[in-house]
Amino acid sequence: MISFEKFNNGTTKKASELLKECCGSNRWISFVLKKFPFDSHTKMLHTMEHAWYNECNKTDWQEAFLHHPKIGDLETLEKKFSASPASNEQKGVDQSSKDVLKKLAKLNKEYEDKFGFIFIVYASGKSAEEMLTILKNRLGNTLENELRIAMGEQYKITLNRLQQYIDGFKFDQSQVTTHVLNTSEGVPGKNIHIVFMEFKNDKWLCISSGITNTDGRISNLLPPGRKLPDGIYKMIIDTQSYFKKKKIATFYPSVEIQFFINNDNHYHIPLLISPFGYTTYRGS
Repeated sequence: MISFEKFNNGTTKKASELLKECCGSNRWISFVLKKFPFDSHTKMLHTMEHAWYNECNKTDWQEAFLHHPKIGDLETLEKKFSASPASNEQKGVDQSSKDVLKKLAKLNKEYEDKFGFIFIVYASGKSAEEMLTILKNRLGNTLENELRIAMGEQYKITLNRLQQYIDGFKFDQSQVTTHVLNTSEGVPGKNIHIVFMEFKNDKWLCISSGITNTDGRISNLLPPGRKLPDGIYKMIIDTQSYFKKKKIATFYPSVEIQFFINNDNHYHIPLLISPFGYTTYRGS
């Protein structure tokens, strides 16, 4: 790890090499370096985000995907990333059963055959079982929606690697978070699939998706620091699958929560569920 000052005072070549370790998109690196050196950490982060979301396209995003190890492909991971922060990104996979790893490998191939690029997920802190669930859910997406989700996951990975290479970066929490509580049992709603979407150009488009953790939360629906434009957004919560695993019939197959975003503030959207009712509100 080096200081921000040392990175900022170094050569463009050195900066390019470090950024390449964080993200494999040459176009993204080129746009970021146009502003190098940076006035502050904040200026660098704003430049990186603008380049990824506004200057890059699907070709650039898929170029970055090629530099990311396949989930569950531990041999390739060790070989390609043993000396980089990426080697720690899939620690949860190491402790998995061979059965789970075989399923991951099988579905990875199905995913790549369907979409034309490898499955990208921000894997830090996730078990192989969680990633397998996420992969199963995302296989049902359209190419357009899946590409949007994957590029968001790639940017989360980029920021995580940057933080491990350069000292001093402090990231804001995800602008949108959620917390699901099962009020019929008084427990967190864990392993619930949630899709986050925006209404754009007269249609709904995916931004991200994930599953709630053991505490019923998804704290990183968006990359840290990412601010969404004003507009209408929604979460779709798969309550049917959750209650089905518990062998409980539910009246609502899913819960859809629409809401406005009209500033840069944090939006916490909790959900209280039971088999025959639900409540949501603007949390803090």
